[in-house]
Amino acid sequence: MTLPLRSALATGASLLALTCAAQAQSTADLYDLGTLYVEGEAPDPSDPVAGYVATTAATATKSGTPILETPQSVSVITGEQIEDQGATTLGDTLGYTAGLTAQPFGTDPRFDSPTIRGFNGSDAQYLNGLRLMRDFGAPAFEIYSLERVEVLKGPSSALYGAGTPGGVINQIQKRAQFLSFGELGVGVGDPKATEGFVDYNHAFSDSFAARVTAVARDTEEDVEELTNSRSYLGLATRWQPTERTSLEFLGSWLKDSPITPAGVPYDLIGDKNDDDLRSFYGGDPEDDDSDREMLNLGFDLSQELTPDWTLDVNFRYQKFDWDYTGFYVNNGVADGDTVTRGANVTEEDSYSQNLDARLTGRLQTGTVDHTLMVGLDARRYGVEEQTGFLYADDISFSNPRYDGANLSDPWYVEGTDVTLEQIGLYVQDEMAFGNWRANLALRHDWTSQKGSSFTDFLGTVNRSEIDQDDEATTGRAGLSYLFANGLAPYVSYATSFDPEIGTDNSGSAFEPTRGRQWEVGVKYQPLSFDGFFSAALYDLRQTNVRSAYTDANGVGDYRQEGEVRSRGLELEASADLTQGWNLRGQYSWNDTEVLDGDNEGNQLANAPEHNASLWLNYDFAPGHRLAGLQLGGGLRYIGERYGDAANSYDLDDVTLVDLQASYAITEDIGLSVNVSNLFDEAYVANCGSFGCYYGDGRTVQARLTWKW
Repeated sequence: MTLPLRSALATGASLLALTCAAQAQSTADLYDLGTLYVEGEAPDPSDPVAGYVATTAATATKSGTPILETPQSVSVITGEQIEDQGATTLGDTLGYTAGLTAQPFGTDPRFDSPTIRGFNGSDAQYLNGLRLMRDFGAPAFEIYSLERVEVLKGPSSALYGAGTPGGVINQIQKRAQFLSFGELGVGVGDPKATEGFVDYNHAFSDSFAARVTAVARDTEEDVEELTNSRSYLGLATRWQPTERTSLEFLGSWLKDSPITPAGVPYDLIGDKNDDDLRSFYGGDPEDDDSDREMLNLGFDLSQELTPDWTLDVNFRYQKFDWDYTGFYVNNGVADGDTVTRGANVTEEDSYSQNLDARLTGRLQTGTVDHTLMVGLDARRYGVEEQTGFLYADDISFSNPRYDGANLSDPWYVEGTDVTLEQIGLYVQDEMAFGNWRANLALRHDWTSQKGSSFTDFLGTVNRSEIDQDDEATTGRAGLSYLFANGLAPYVSYATSFDPEIGTDNSGSAFEPTRGRQWEVGVKYQPLSFDGFFSAALYDLRQTNVRSAYTDANGVGDYRQEGEVRSRGLELEASADLTQGWNLRGQYSWNDTEVLDGDNEGNQLANAPEHNASLWLNYDFAPGHRLAGLQLGGGLRYIGERYGDAANSYDLDDVTLVDLQASYAITEDIGLSVNVSNLFDEAYVANCGSFGCYYGDGRTVQARLTWKW
């Protein structure tokens, strides 16, 4: 059965006419004989957080339930932590988060592909609770525009429908606030980076406010031939005509020109100097081309229908266009110097429409308090894309010349014209009875893919029609207990479902992936200071996992494994201490294995068994002779791992050191300096069929900011 999008929109309109959705409970500030009491209003999870400790999250339950009461792992990276660490990419932002390998492919300004519990997270990225749709990974979004980033770990289809089993990475934009403030700044960096940025919020009245965020940035990578020019403009408005109604507009426009490194042949790793390999470019600036543009237009509506019931509607339209020409290298180097290479040319035009309408209400049955949510989630994604692979002249490693690579006509072309529609109906019941908290969620999805694909290998054309319908029921069940001292053990079970977009090179449509996870853990929110601590053990399985390989013609393709397992332990801590200290730390143990399929017995790619990090920040208090100075630093450890599904390329572990300092020149003007990878460690982040890629070398960023 396939439910068309127009039926979903009609159902959404019916939801708009109903009367039900509610305010979430907040984390207790007081405990009395184990009973949870609420002081004041529940904080809005989209609002700014002072420090590094967030106690509520928008992503886990869509109702702002306190993280302590959520029976699943949740990590929140606050705006203050993002600023202190000088993050400019999602990889920078997630570097101190448990369960994630933030930059498994090294430097790639095109998009971010973190792994979550061993699974590729390039398709697990959301913006304001709605999925960023793209066949080959979500495009990189502007980090300066974000208020926070939330990571919900484990299968989450019960509330979000199609999604990867590793979890959800939700990027939450800065919203308009009912007070006036602003920030204006400039920055410079090494490798070359110049930027200007502004964030201005104005409250026009008690009921209407607007916020403008803009960035202009020119950057250069460790490979100096690779540059990127980015322009970003964001607009947020908030209209609150009554205490019961709130309507927010969220729009953004991004234009940039990212080029990925071409990589270096595997044969050169260990044979040549790592610093030289990291700075080598196997492409050619004369042929490079990248022109990318992304538009997002959306709104969030919240309407209180009764004191106990609220209607929330989120909608976003996204338009994405990209014309790209870049290079790749082959792994073999016969004479130790001559690098064979190729180029790929891509034209991509896509759009997506996302709607999430939900009704949340509070009710009571006997001694059990319920927060009940009923929702409809609909999305349509359409893409027309074509990629061609071209021959290019060889290039010398020791003496590269960049005067054009004499590109051939495409010897292989693949193209897709597909529309994906998905409709989901879901219900969630959050129950509180005494000190117990239970969460039950159930969802059914209908998906439909229609369109066509083709390949052209040296004039042999293969065309395939795509007409595939799938449906699935997913769910989540969790139980936790709140002790009077702020301790909360929990157990949960969750499932996921994700229809894979498109086909393999033979024209066969991919089967949907399915995931399931058991998780047990404990969370602790101390009463004596502002902190949050968590520990989680999990066993996560996924079937029909898509992995990359190179076919007999030397063409990159994907195939699906039978079943893979990921199990592990995650420890995470954050604290804001009155003595001026802020800290964020984590340790992750992740054991992955392919249980069935071509790579049976192998580990998942880019999934280190051990991962750890610690960040400390100290702010000298007023009255101290160093008042106004803030110092910080961190360590990131990335363990040994394999670069590909076949486990052909083993990668060494690495420890990286970061530093930060800022100084308040006046009450309004501040200077900050961030140094990532202080000792300029040259390490291989990934190796695969098309070469090896290095992680970021030492980067230095200095910013001068005026806030008012």
